[in-house]
Amino acid sequence: MTDKNDNKNLLLQYAGFATQLCISLAVTLYLGMWLDKKINLSIPLLTWILPLIILVVILTKIIKDTSSKK
Repeated sequence: MTDKNDNKNLLLQYAGFATQLCISLAVTLYLGMWLDKKINLSIPLLTWILPLIILVVILTKIIKDTSSKK
């Protein structure tokens, strides 16, 4: 019985993670485009940099959460 509950909790955790990833990428893309227009940059610099920063932070969080604790 506990295996099913653990699997459900793990599934909910990863579903929440996927939602968090999609929303944070969408927000940073929008923010980057808005800032690029506001600053009047000729290349979409912030549109690329902000989502990359978010990806690095989230991947670091995944590695810390899934690594075995010694």
